[in-house]
Amino acid sequence: MAKMNKVRMGMVGGGEGAFIGAVHRHALALDGQIELVCGAFSRDEGNNQRTADALGLEQNRAYPSWEALLKAEQTLPESERMQVLIIVTPNHLHVPISIAAVEAGFHVFCEKPAAISLEEASRLKTTLENSSALYGLAHTYLGYPMVWQAQHMVSSGALGGIRKVYVEYPQGWLSANEENHNKQASWRTDPAQSGGSGCMGDIGTHAFGLVEFVLGQQVTSLCADLQTHVEGRRLDDDGAALIRTDGGASGVLIASQVCAGEENALKIRVYGDKGGIEWQQMEPNSIVYRPIGEPYRVLRAGMGQPGLCQEASDRCRTPAGHPEGYLEAMANLYRYFAKAVKAADADDASYHANELGKAAGVPGIDSGIRGMAFIDAMLASSDSEVKWHDVPSTYR
Repeated sequence: MAKMNKVRMGMVGGGEGAFIGAVHRHALALDGQIELVCGAFSRDEGNNQRTADALGLEQNRAYPSWEALLKAEQTLPESERMQVLIIVTPNHLHVPISIAAVEAGFHVFCEKPAAISLEEASRLKTTLENSSALYGLAHTYLGYPMVWQAQHMVSSGALGGIRKVYVEYPQGWLSANEENHNKQASWRTDPAQSGGSGCMGDIGTHAFGLVEFVLGQQVTSLCADLQTHVEGRRLDDDGAALIRTDGGASGVLIASQVCAGEENALKIRVYGDKGGIEWQQMEPNSIVYRPIGEPYRVLRAGMGQPGLCQEASDRCRTPAGHPEGYLEAMANLYRYFAKAVKAADADDASYHANELGKAAGVPGIDSGIRGMAFIDAMLASSDSEVKWHDVPSTYR
């Protein structure tokens, strides 16, 4: 049997003490298709080297900066250099590093949001259109099998015509002034690093992306209210919006980081004229299905489970009753991204058959642009006396 070549990835950010970098590293390792070969994990020299040592990287491939990483990796033989750059930095660096990596000939897998402004995200899209690079965005919740099942139930007509959607994402970790002693809280509440929105940029974009993915519809307008509850905080920590979609549905979107005691309680409910469904991130293996005139039932994730669509089954990793969660969901994104990278770098015809820049099954730059359009509309609506604001579908 021929030896499988792993996809070689590098990482910027995610040094010792950083939450999301470790999550990405755990997730990318699950399928054995990817290896981390280099990184610029921290601007702190000691942190950077300790992280590289803990990961078993070669001494000369722990770089002091992302600029040094890109420059040095370009000079390595094609069979050794990284193929994909993973970006897990604060938001304000996402676009500058993404553009530089794409222009240097590398694929990019980036934490969300894609940018700190719609203009930035549009510039990145232009760069991608003028390259052959793949771009993936870590909307992790779109890697869950039962989210794909929910999308299938909507698109197949099992719920009938969609009328109503409710999505909420309450957290409680910023209920007090954490930014004075918590590094994660500090940059996430800093406009210079996080962008124009705090809570909505951080977790509201997850709720928004989940609505558009499951419904297969775009949010066309919204009426928003953003609040900052903790004294001295510079960005929103709470908000809600009434929403309308291009498929005629209406709904409510709520995101908050000051719901004391809440963890990561992302939940979506969708109602059509034939029935409804409910999915919760903290109980991700189940969908509650409520058809009109019949007893409600619970669909369960798991290999070989009856009633699941192919897309959901393909993302199940264990037999029924063995819980899969956040790491497995992100690992699904990495699995499909690695598959696309192999096809692209081998000049496989299947890659050219897909939209350039987009890995099948992985959110791409268009998802990132939609997220920034959502944030802009939320900010504009909340600051205005005008009731409804459009979420435009084109940006140029």
